[in-house]
Amino acid sequence: MTTATAPRASVDTAPRRSALDWRLRFGALSLIWGFSFLLIKVGTRGYAPFQVTLGRLAFGTAVLGVAMAVKRQGLPRGMRTWGHLAVAAFLLNALPFSLFAYSELTIPSTLAGICNATSPLWGMALSLVALSEDRPTRVRVAGLGIGFLGVLTVLGAWEGFSGLDAKGTAMALLASLSYPVGWIYVRRTLAGSSHSNLSLTGAQLLLATAQLAVATPLFTSFPTRFPVVPLLATAALGALGTGLAVLIQYGLVAEVGPTTAQMVTYFIPVIATAAGVTVLGESLSWSTPVGALIVLAGAALTQMKPRVA
Repeated sequence: MTTATAPRASVDTAPRRSALDWRLRFGALSLIWGFSFLLIKVGTRGYAPFQVTLGRLAFGTAVLGVAMAVKRQGLPRGMRTWGHLAVAAFLLNALPFSLFAYSELTIPSTLAGICNATSPLWGMALSLVALSEDRPTRVRVAGLGIGFLGVLTVLGAWEGFSGLDAKGTAMALLASLSYPVGWIYVRRTLAGSSHSNLSLTGAQLLLATAQLAVATPLFTSFPTRFPVVPLLATAALGALGTGLAVLIQYGLVAEVGPTTAQMVTYFIPVIATAAGVTVLGESLSWSTPVGALIVLAGAALTQMKPRVA
């Protein structure tokens, strides 16, 4: 979800243009990440949230492992690099994936998908403090205000947040905040690395899987049964939503640039909402889509770069 796994520390040289048109791959990526919230909901109906996250990371790591083997790329070297990747794995994978899984025990997948769309807003707010090169502009600050107004609309602030599970919603928003914190950390520590993005991300997912492999037995018991549908949902969440999605994203960034590729962020909540309502039968009040549109408008404004004179 929302570039959850790509460090983007370096750009692979001489990218190969895919035979499949980038618009089709863009649409596929939007669908994969949009349906991820539905898959989380289905997975947690049969397994504990930590188990869903562990399975997701394991399947995603396996996909990247195959890609690395095909491209004959090895894991990065250097204890310093692995140390930074361990932190990135926690902030960009282990923590947000687990928080989203726990949040969907008590909130609809539609709301989780919309909370995910607040990542650019959190990123804008943090970058103004942590990244000196990101100068605030009136448009970007206005976008920040509009975006959080949209969040309040989604949550029904004027009704006192009635009927809203505060704990689940807070977890989803914290998961969305974790992504830009991780991005800023990676930008400060791994930018300019000589290792390829595929190599770095493969190692990052491997470390995140190891982190969940340690945490899961401490907080959950081994399943006594293995329901098939939640298991398949978890496998799809990992293989498609984490593994394949990252590979598609790399191709898009290499071909059309990061600005166009990151536009997928604005389609994810729309697809997540449509999937939750039509497939899972989740209810939808008028404030949810209206608030989501306001969030997306604000997020788009925060991504606008100042004009160069």
